[in-house]
Amino acid sequence: MSLKTAESVRAGHPDKLCDYIADCILDRALYEDPAARVAVEVMAIKARIYVAGEITCKAKLEIPMLVRAALEHVGYDPRRFRIRAKIHCQSSDIAGGVDKSLEARHGDTSSHVMVGAGDQGTVYGYATAESEERLPLPLVYAHRICKRLDQAFTDGKIPELGPDGKAQVTVEYDGETPKRIATIVVSVQHKPGINVEDFNQRLISLVISAACREIEIDEHTEILINPSGRFVEGGPAADTGLTGRKLMVDTYGGLAPHGGGAFSGKDPSKVDRTGAYMARLIAKTVVDARLAEECHVAISYAIGKADPVAFHIDTFGTGQHSDWLLTDAAQAIFPLRPAAMIVRLGLRAPIYAKLSTYGHMGHGLSEWEWTLPYADKLKTEVTRRAHQAATHQ
Repeated sequence: MSLKTAESVRAGHPDKLCDYIADCILDRALYEDPAARVAVEVMAIKARIYVAGEITCKAKLEIPMLVRAALEHVGYDPRRFRIRAKIHCQSSDIAGGVDKSLEARHGDTSSHVMVGAGDQGTVYGYATAESEERLPLPLVYAHRICKRLDQAFTDGKIPELGPDGKAQVTVEYDGETPKRIATIVVSVQHKPGINVEDFNQRLISLVISAACREIEIDEHTEILINPSGRFVEGGPAADTGLTGRKLMVDTYGGLAPHGGGAFSGKDPSKVDRTGAYMARLIAKTVVDARLAEECHVAISYAIGKADPVAFHIDTFGTGQHSDWLLTDAAQAIFPLRPAAMIVRLGLRAPIYAKLSTYGHMGHGLSEWEWTLPYADKLKTEVTRRAHQAATHQ
């Protein structure tokens, strides 16, 4: 037996609030100018919101207005916050490498070669057959709990709730098979003077139990609600928020590698966002096509270069074919140049604010989750290459 744990956070968590604000700004920029370049960071502390970074856009953005709308959407009173923004255009040195790739500067005229990667680094994708979402089950449950908490806060089903909070779930595994829920931890902001026992019982019945469908909570499951005690003061008033501090929540709960690059507030020329989405699509396609039970994809880029410098698939011994064969077949099916990924995944649209909470993977809202157009193609390509390999032996 082994234990795996993952956490998620609510929309009103200070760090997630900052991610949401950053992606609201990005969405507005892309709505006004699909070719906009955006890299913004947000910090929330006490009654102040600070926005800083680079935006190159044909339209002038009313950033304070966008921040106020985001605060209100999450559940905070925007009148209680002072907003400051410091924005300048993207560096001409960075823009030069993105606008014309290393390959294009050397005379390459092939498809989608013009745009270079907006940064260097390795991005990762992951998928597992243990859940319908193709994500680790502890992360699935943690996301569901946080989403249900936010719904209960918004619709008033649990009126004592505040906007801040988080959830953590530990699942017990027998080998690679999830067997039972060992522990659930929920820390949630609430109004003062609540009846703690009644409040906790409603959380268990309306939120926690409803979120855990595949494996029911048993008599041995430990459920900890606000184990620190009172949680009345929350949000930026209690804890400073910053973009990019919930990378594991955004991806695979720490149960798969992460390259270290944050997503929110970045336009799709940044491969730490776009490349991670494509890596997820590839990994999920491998699992959905039943070519493996588990799949990990790694893609490495150099700033200003269109083609990745490395690409590899690892199925942890669960693959129907060798990892090198799957790697070669995937390279023939999926585009890995930034411009091609942006087109294939539809990343110039204002789609990002809705993704900034409850993870960027597994929700079914985006092109990188839709594997149907690729699964049969990948299986055909794998079969063809396997036949060729057998013939040449």
